[in-house]
Amino acid sequence: MPDNSEAAYQKCINPDCAAEFDCGRSLFKCPECSELLDVVYDWDRVEVPAKLSDFAAGWANRDNRLDFSGVWRFRRLLDFCDDKYKVTIGEGQTILQRNDDLAKQVDMQPGCLYLQYEGLNPSGSFKDNGMAAAFSHAKMVGAQSSACASTGNTSASMALYAHSCGLKCTVLIGSGRIAFGKLSQAMDFGAHTIQIRGDFDDCMRQVQDVCSKLGIYLVNSMNPFRLEGQKTIMLRIIEQLGWQVPDWIIVPGGNLGNSSAFGKMFFELKQLGLIERIPRMAIINATGADTLTDLFNNKKLRWNAGRVDQAIIDDFYADLTARNFSPHTCASAIEISRPVNLKKCLRALDICNGVVLAVTDEEIVDAKAQVGKFGLGCEPASAATIAGLKHLRADRIVAADDRVACVLTGHALKDPNVTVNYHK
Repeated sequence: MPDNSEAAYQKCINPDCAAEFDCGRSLFKCPECSELLDVVYDWDRVEVPAKLSDFAAGWANRDNRLDFSGVWRFRRLLDFCDDKYKVTIGEGQTILQRNDDLAKQVDMQPGCLYLQYEGLNPSGSFKDNGMAAAFSHAKMVGAQSSACASTGNTSASMALYAHSCGLKCTVLIGSGRIAFGKLSQAMDFGAHTIQIRGDFDDCMRQVQDVCSKLGIYLVNSMNPFRLEGQKTIMLRIIEQLGWQVPDWIIVPGGNLGNSSAFGKMFFELKQLGLIERIPRMAIINATGADTLTDLFNNKKLRWNAGRVDQAIIDDFYADLTARNFSPHTCASAIEISRPVNLKKCLRALDICNGVVLAVTDEEIVDAKAQVGKFGLGCEPASAATIAGLKHLRADRIVAADDRVACVLTGHALKDPNVTVNYHK
């Protein structure tokens, strides 16, 4: 049997099923009911720190490869496997930049707007946080091959981590639906890349089928272990705010893995008494890929203690199919119309008293240019957070003196064509 933490296990998010599985199994959905899985911890058996600032001592020990990692230095809060399996290539060395110039542009007071820049990760995006955890689990279960569907960033990150672990990797991309900056990374790192007819959602369906039939390790964000790594982005924000929680977290939409992970992290921190309050969350979609916006704001779809109204989702997706709808936005990283983490995201919105809105491509590229002008180069999906913040300020949902952290998910060089075309 694989060596794994006795304090961790996998659990179905469907309360009417709630099936539990050992972490030594490679699953990406519940075998009993096909819903998503969580990684759950028996906190009574975990050496939980007395306070979050206790993690500061780990940075002083950064000659240790795990303490150097911005994921694994928080491993007591995601310790699902033995240290010998933990994979790191230096992910999580990211910054939280206070940006008063940009704050002025969005009608925020000085000292209130912060940009969490995940473009500094080894592959240039936030995905590396999740891949460090996912490939640690892959090593633990003895996986030989990995695969993903991708709009770009997932493929680049998977290929990099698969190479570091000696695993084969295969990427499925849609026809004309990937930024070349990201695709070139996956190719450079040795990924076997297959293009299919269709968009990301078509790729996602096919990769699940292939992984199930061939026993390949799936690393898309429906993999619950990947989300464990992405939780640590919130820990680093809190760390860089002097172990204080911001008032708002603003994050791009897409496949909704980040928002799901962030909500889970804040729930766990509050449950453990490590924070006194949970920040609010805003999830920003592009108008050309706004499934969550429509379902949450117009159809009033809610978590409902885990009993999500599946009929609303089924009817919505049936309408997309009937219209032959395919998402389209310049923000390729969030060009997704059937997000696999939809239900987990609804839970996160419930936990964080969250809001959802969509912004136009024009608003995204304008915001991207402003972010670049004031010191950080981000990909279009990242800039959706700033475009969304402008709306939240105009509608007085976010106050001018609220402390806001916008998550910039990827580097500007991920999609340089958008930048060049904007400035022509």
